[in-house]
Amino acid sequence: MAFLVGMIWVSKESKRVGQDPARAMDLVFYIIVAAILGSRIFHVLISERQRFFENPLILFRIWEGGLVFYGGVIACLIVSIWYMRRHKLPFWIICDVFAPAIALGHVFGRLGCLMAGCCYGRVSQSTWFAITFPSNPSSFAPTGLPLYPTQLMEATGELLIFFALFILRKHKRFDGQLLATYLIAYSILRAFVEYFRGDVERGFVIEPWISTSQFIGILMFLMGIAIYIKKFHRRGAEGAEK
Repeated sequence: MAFLVGMIWVSKESKRVGQDPARAMDLVFYIIVAAILGSRIFHVLISERQRFFENPLILFRIWEGGLVFYGGVIACLIVSIWYMRRHKLPFWIICDVFAPAIALGHVFGRLGCLMAGCCYGRVSQSTWFAITFPSNPSSFAPTGLPLYPTQLMEATGELLIFFALFILRKHKRFDGQLLATYLIAYSILRAFVEYFRGDVERGFVIEPWISTSQFIGILMFLMGIAIYIKKFHRRGAEGAEK
């Protein structure tokens, strides 16, 4: 569902901004492959490194669970840069086409996490703000305990980010603004949700204060700010020349 809604968005939005939908959909194909491989590799390197050294074939056992969103984002970014340079596509315009699709697709991704019981929250002290997973051997989450609904928290936040980008796309002041806004907004959202996460196997950079995802989020936040500064500085320089 995540990929499907993303493809529909990219097809329609690329046409709206005057880009070739067929070329954009070709890029979507590469992004789907990169997203799956990148998110899986990232998970294995962080959470199952020892198992990987013992049996490298676990890298392909996607049905066992284990896909890390940030790993997919990094892989998609690398593939996208390669593809757009090869086909001489306008980098920032295409990034703005894809940014809302990432947020919208991630909504469905987190609903998938809810169904699988992964990316679960820690035990909640308040029963009204909690979700309890039933006894199920296929669930990754602890069963029978009131847990913070981190999957729903992030899905809701991503939906709000999508609507914000949806409105901003017709009022943006420079190409790349949607991407920069997404990087900043999602990194803040993820830092907030990570505080409530309970799946410690996702890894930490500084345990227990900064998780791997929070650290990457800090880099994403700084990248988004850097894009804003660079673009506004360029606009100021061009205005001065005129």
